[in-house]
Amino acid sequence: MSASPFPTTHPPPSNDHPRAGALQTVVHPWDFAEICLDQTSAALHEARAASPAELSQAIAIARESHALGKPADLLETLARVKGHAEEHLGPVILELGNKVASTLSPSPPQIPFAGKLIAPSAFYDSFDQLHALARILLSPVVYAEDTDAIGTASVNPIASLILAEEIRTTVFKRVGIRPFITVARLDYESWTFVTKKHFEL
Repeated sequence: MSASPFPTTHPPPSNDHPRAGALQTVVHPWDFAEICLDQTSAALHEARAASPAELSQAIAIARESHALGKPADLLETLARVKGHAEEHLGPVILELGNKVASTLSPSPPQIPFAGKLIAPSAFYDSFDQLHALARILLSPVVYAEDTDAIGTASVNPIASLILAEEIRTTVFKRVGIRPFITVARLDYESWTFVTKKHFEL
């Protein structure tokens, strides 16, 4: 098995984990976006990162975007709802991501070089449904060593954990391999660059 370029990995959520059960009922790819909104808002509330009114407004804006088929991450939407100007979004979203990560165990690390890795075109071509889901969740696959070792990253660690679980399930169903999957966090600038490159947004 190929070695991961990241120092740590994260095990899949167990079936009795409150954030894993919702994935069992997904019937449409955009359902994952709703699950991500619910879980991210719960984490932000737990971390006291936003008021209920701010969260409600940000969720409504994200849902409007999703209804139009446009991906939107709650952390970015919330940062804008809080009134931060474009030039200040990076640090604000990083802090929101830190607060979400603090509610997870283990906490996904921020990897500075993750955004510089070459897009795994062969993996996306082989698993086009995962490419579509990565686009919906705005969590690109930042590396794939065949189907043995795969990494995904985002500003929102919950989006990456949801995608990681689907990658694990999909790869196992197709090839009978349980891949080594890494989840990492990106800074806002790297995330914006990579999502544009991977998903032509």
